[in-house]
Amino acid sequence: MRSWDRSPLPELLLKTLPHARDLALPAYATDGSVGMDLAAAVQNDIVIEPGPAGLVPTGIMIAVPDGYEAQIRPRSGLALEHSITIPNSPGTVDPDYRGEVKVILLNLGNSPFRISRGMRIAQMVIVPAVRASIKVVKELPATDRGEGGFGHSGE
Repeated sequence: MRSWDRSPLPELLLKTLPHARDLALPAYATDGSVGMDLAAAVQNDIVIEPGPAGLVPTGIMIAVPDGYEAQIRPRSGLALEHSITIPNSPGTVDPDYRGEVKVILLNLGNSPFRISRGMRIAQMVIVPAVRASIKVVKELPATDRGEGGFGHSGE
């Protein structure tokens, strides 16, 4: 039994905008999926050229529950097959944002990539988010790692 089968789910409020009324709502593809597919709400095909990023509307607005964030992540198939990714991955939709969810897509490949209406362009994952208070100190607690950064473990 999955954890979401036995506990109450956070409620994500969703408003569909006029330019997306005929498109599929975000949905989980399988019972085990944690990401909901997001569709492109473009009127006409758009092309993302290699190099510059493009902004793709989804035609939805959401109200994320307090204590959560919506993370916008790349779709693995688009990344593997077409080198399409999200440069700020994961993108965050905060609980107080009420504008249209749009996805920044970046073409890392060598060929232009065409996005058509209704194409699944990203996935959205709803995750708990914790805020922290800041306490300024003169010294941080010591650890075995210390200041070891990238590659500190030899891998």
